[in-house]
Amino acid sequence: MKISRIKIENFRSIKSSEFNCSDFNIYVGQNNVGKTNFFEAIDWFYKGSSARQPIGSLYYKRDSTQEMYVEVEFVNAQHGAGNMRNEVNRTKMQNVLGEHDAITVRRSSANEKKRIIEVNGEIIEKLPTGFDKAFNDFLPKFEYIHTKQYFDEVAKFTKKTPVGIMLSSVLEEILQENQKYADFKEKFTELFDGDDSEVRAEFEALGTSVKVHLEKQFTDCTKVTFEVLSPEFEDLLKNFETIVDDGVETYAHEKGDGMQRALMLAIIQAYAEYRKQKEDAGKSFLFFIDEAELHLHPTAQRKLKEVLLELSRDLDQVFINTHSSVFVADDHARQLIHKVEKNEGKTKFDLVDELDKPYVVYELLGGSPADLLLPRNFLIVEGPSEFELITRAIKRFYNEAPAIQVISAEGDTHQAKRSINAIKKAYSPLDVSMFQNRVVVLLDNPTEKAQVGFNAFLNEFSSLQQNGQIHVLRVGALEEYYPDNGDWRKTTEEASRMKGSQKIKLAKWVGDNITKEQFEEMPIILKALNLAWELAY
Repeated sequence: MKISRIKIENFRSIKSSEFNCSDFNIYVGQNNVGKTNFFEAIDWFYKGSSARQPIGSLYYKRDSTQEMYVEVEFVNAQHGAGNMRNEVNRTKMQNVLGEHDAITVRRSSANEKKRIIEVNGEIIEKLPTGFDKAFNDFLPKFEYIHTKQYFDEVAKFTKKTPVGIMLSSVLEEILQENQKYADFKEKFTELFDGDDSEVRAEFEALGTSVKVHLEKQFTDCTKVTFEVLSPEFEDLLKNFETIVDDGVETYAHEKGDGMQRALMLAIIQAYAEYRKQKEDAGKSFLFFIDEAELHLHPTAQRKLKEVLLELSRDLDQVFINTHSSVFVADDHARQLIHKVEKNEGKTKFDLVDELDKPYVVYELLGGSPADLLLPRNFLIVEGPSEFELITRAIKRFYNEAPAIQVISAEGDTHQAKRSINAIKKAYSPLDVSMFQNRVVVLLDNPTEKAQVGFNAFLNEFSSLQQNGQIHVLRVGALEEYYPDNGDWRKTTEEASRMKGSQKIKLAKWVGDNITKEQFEEMPIILKALNLAWELAY
């Protein structure tokens, strides 16, 4: 059983987001855009609020007047229910599911303790007695491995840590198949629970004695019984510790951070392999790993991704927050990549497709053209607004054109100069830049104050100017050049009053809503694009 869809409303920086999930899910974005808030939302979905995270601190902008909820849709629910070991719980879940294979679950601030269950589009109003326990048994096991989690909290055994749960599950499966253990359980039952058990008789006598003393204070007391339960599997592991010999044999928590994190993830892999060999020993897992690349060399990151992809092949599902280009660059049929951004305090999730991916990798590598592979050509534009508009237009109208890399100069001719020089340096196999006569530059008309620097830029790259590779808008800002469509086009004064974030938001809106005909009403931008394609390899 796996998550197919997630919807979040009013949780921390996530005002409203809904997106689909796959077997292997990657969430990428800059710091402080809300990636961890998403993971915390799923944590709240599973566990509810706590003393550490009271519900009042979780609302979007701490506004408790708006309902906050996390809704998760699970698929392959019949397999999940059929895989439950507890027969009573399994029957309850199968009765709720009926013949349907998907179930939607919502935890809401309106009634945090009661999760809303929906099957086949209908909310199940009447749930069987003891359903909460059965439902918790039914859900995939949620493991959130966050960056603040020290290895000792994860790898040492307790009932609630990933390693403890996984090893207990493995031990349970081993013992269930072991005849000696079966004989031990039979002897244990005979010793403590059998009709002729001397231990049981002594316990009953002790209970009667306690009852005599207790009823002196509570006259309604009629019986006190002591029972000896079968041993819990976790008790057999309560002294669990991990020792690693990498030339020096020591406890794992004494190793370096990279070794500790790699070991933890290796245990996860070994557990998955064991389950596969045993045809699923136990329930499925959801692994939410915050910055999975932490402390790992790029080569180890690539190996880790292979491990986690294998882990998610069958029953388990993986969600990763990352700043690593290694996780993003490689394609896989069962993975989805979401770019996480925050605009005006609101976190949003956008699916990354093949046209978006080079820009995501480019940003993760620090925004230097030297970090790119080999695009067909480069178009250097004035700033992020031009970048947002043009990349969206290319995706919508010109996806058959040669693949070019659009680079923002961040409104600075010095940055444009650095980008051109970086391209020249990165792609000069024979001391001659491959893109010397190909790269195209699109700039705003400079202000009077910026004219000196602008002229110096043109003089330094006079060959580009002479070859017609530099294009300049006839206005000082993109906002003044938009088609006259409602409130898209701004006056010079209006554009000067806009904040950078407002300009970017407008560029995204225009890029997503402009028609091809309207886009081509901006002839200088179109001319620059056409030349970049014409000169492309």
